[in-house]
Amino acid sequence: MEPQSVRDIEGRTALVTGGSRGIGLAIARALLERGARVVITGRKPETLAEARRALAAAGFEHVRDVAAHSADPEAAARVFEEAEQAFGTVRIVVNNAATNVSMAPLAEIDLAAFDKVMDTNVRGYLIVAREAIRRLRATGGGGSIIQVSSIAAERAWPGLAAYGVSKAAVNAMTRTLAAECGKDGIRVNSIAPGVVRTRFSEALWKAPGAEEGIASKVPLGRIAEPEDVAAMAAFLASDASSYVTGQTLLVDGGWSVT
Repeated sequence: MEPQSVRDIEGRTALVTGGSRGIGLAIARALLERGARVVITGRKPETLAEARRALAAAGFEHVRDVAAHSADPEAAARVFEEAEQAFGTVRIVVNNAATNVSMAPLAEIDLAAFDKVMDTNVRGYLIVAREAIRRLRATGGGGSIIQVSSIAAERAWPGLAAYGVSKAAVNAMTRTLAAECGKDGIRVNSIAPGVVRTRFSEALWKAPGAEEGIASKVPLGRIAEPEDVAAMAAFLASDASSYVTGQTLLVDGGWSVT
């Protein structure tokens, strides 16, 4: 018999931004495996549709895709409306959509590129979280907001300057929202992965010797897989983490302690 804790989000509606591939897709799958009804969103309809078909082919029926830019308030509201029409009130929100359009040092970065990173990675997260909180409060509160951050928020990382600044802002946002929304039963937490094997982070690990170099600094001896992050997201979505809020949980194989 399957342990009850494995499916303690059964029937709950979840929204995953940036859910068409990489970490977002792995999180969507992990939530579906635990019985949630999941809406994935992102900017490219064709990529989303491909992800939905892959999940359906794996046997998951309760999944929908809605194309939208999460940093657009009207688009974000539309995503929630479509999710509610399909599955009911969204109780689990995963802010995962992110970009990194510049590898330049902060002192030299093009300001338009910096603005784009902040728009997607910070403003987009706030818009989605704000929409979720408003709707959860209107239905009596209770829910979990999970924000995908990065180890780059915790340490200086040449080449990830603007990205690191944006993720540090996400962690501050998480703490503030948790303090503001605890009385409503809404928990807000961040996950800060190390280097994860995704297309998004290929520039960090795919060059010859790069992965081995990173792994040599990690006590567990490898870079992360998307499923490592997804497992933490599933924990934060579930009742197993009912007394956890305002935290940034590192999923870095111990890199941060070396």
